[in-house]
Amino acid sequence: MLSGRAKNTVAAFQEMPAEKYDYKPTSDQMTFGHLAAHIIESNYFFCADVGGVANPKKDELKGTEGKDKLVAAMQASFDFCSTALAGATDARMGESIQWFDGKPRAGAWAFLALASSWADHYGAAAMYLRLNGLLPPTAQAKK
Repeated sequence: MLSGRAKNTVAAFQEMPAEKYDYKPTSDQMTFGHLAAHIIESNYFFCADVGGVANPKKDELKGTEGKDKLVAAMQASFDFCSTALAGATDARMGESIQWFDGKPRAGAWAFLALASSWADHYGAAAMYLRLNGLLPPTAQAKK
């Protein structure tokens, strides 16, 4: 699942023009740039949990860093996922992890959260693109 999610999510953020990274559909929603920063942070958190590896130290992104920096950071987060998930095993699903709310969970929780977050995040990016008259990568004609 990782290769497809990485390809399509990064492509969605490449598709949006740089000047639209401050776009948000309503005042209560995050900007497209903040969505990128959120996805990056989520990838590091979830993939570290699933892979049983340390979440690397990195600069916290706010979503205002600009398209080039955010797209590069997103690609790096998916690259980290590729490395972290290479060590994930079925045994990891039964191990106890500490979730970001401080509560213990079964490792399977992180596997499910990772998969659902990738779907949710791509869906949000696709919506932002469509609201700006752009097709998300999975809706574009095959090249």
